[in-house]
Amino acid sequence: MTFLRLLSRTKLYWGLAALFAIGVAFSPVTSKGRNIFLTSGNLSDVLRQVSITGLVAVGMTMVILIGGIDLSVGSILALGTVLAALLLTQPGLTVAAGIALPVTFLVAMVGVALIVSFVSGQLGMGRSVATATSIRHDRRRSALSAIWLPLVAGIVVAGLLTLWLASQAGSQFGMPGVLIAVSCVGLAVGALNGAIIVSGRLQPFIVTLAMMVTMLGLARLVAGQDSAVVAVYSGTNATTDIDLLRAVLWGVLPVPGLFFLAALALFMVVLKFTAFGRYVYAIGGNEEATRLSGIAVTPVKIATYAFSGMLACIAGVLYVAQYRQGKPDAGVGLELDAIAAVVIGGTSLMGGRGSLAGTLVGVLIFGLLTNILQLHNISTNVQLVMKGLIIILTVLLQERNLGQIFASLKTSPQAEAQDEKTYNKLEETP
Repeated sequence: MTFLRLLSRTKLYWGLAALFAIGVAFSPVTSKGRNIFLTSGNLSDVLRQVSITGLVAVGMTMVILIGGIDLSVGSILALGTVLAALLLTQPGLTVAAGIALPVTFLVAMVGVALIVSFVSGQLGMGRSVATATSIRHDRRRSALSAIWLPLVAGIVVAGLLTLWLASQAGSQFGMPGVLIAVSCVGLAVGALNGAIIVSGRLQPFIVTLAMMVTMLGLARLVAGQDSAVVAVYSGTNATTDIDLLRAVLWGVLPVPGLFFLAALALFMVVLKFTAFGRYVYAIGGNEEATRLSGIAVTPVKIATYAFSGMLACIAGVLYVAQYRQGKPDAGVGLELDAIAAVVIGGTSLMGGRGSLAGTLVGVLIFGLLTNILQLHNISTNVQLVMKGLIIILTVLLQERNLGQIFASLKTSPQAEAQDEKTYNKLEETP
């Protein structure tokens, strides 16, 4: 492997290392001569600041890997912030509870039914039949394990979960209940995105754009026409356990960052070591060939969009915990930040190529750049310009490897003159 090829394959990590070195070299110092950039508090703030965009970017990576796009994640996050804030602050069967409880029941029922059906199918593999009586018994057992058992299990578990959540509606929801209920709403909206795309054979751009507008309007309706912000104060209008989601563990690891890293690790395992992950890459590489090979493309695409919506709503709950408010416009522009982080991380917008490790690097590059500029009190407008330039340069490096770029730079004037002479001779030839 040549040096240029190795450099081309690791260029993203070298970029992150170079940016970190710049942050260290040009960091302001305290009165005691301590480097501010390297302080644990500053680095912890970087992880906290990128956690919300990072969670959304994890779901966006999987969507882009299958050759899709999800423009609705910002509005789904905004809906999640409004639902979380209202569930935390308003007791009783409010509009937020009226949305969250039925959706939670439906999602839990379908999810448990699918899990039980899969497990019973795996346990039933390899059974042999020898007589007509055993065939009839097997048919009854098959109907029981394929339909009735998953359905009953789903209804029972979903019913118990919904009753537990409904018992909190009389006073105030705690953070565990809010996380479960709001995540289920995001899962349902994401699954609806995927179902419309695959059933209607529509472009993901159009479907998710329509869903973005729809969810933004729904968030505003749920929040109320006269309330642009739903304030959340722990210990007064909300339970004190909301502070757990904004705590810093061991003085260095913020809980939002822990959510981001946990989601990243979980879905890295899913993409790398499970059949679902292999199907995601296969669909992004060539969807028609994947379908012809016998892989069920439809459920994989629906699940991918569902995961994206779920992660966006979890990010919405973390937003409420950090900023102590729910806002219908909290996620404006977030989908573009997530897409930019994914692209910077090396994931191809055509699908089938990329990784969550690259997404982590892309998210950290954005976070470190923002932090460095803020430490030097650089204008927000200048920050936007620099981010745009970084996106362009990164995509240029991804589309053309370093060997090609250096080869083009090495083109001599003599070679250019020779090419021009050859072109002129061809033009003169009758």
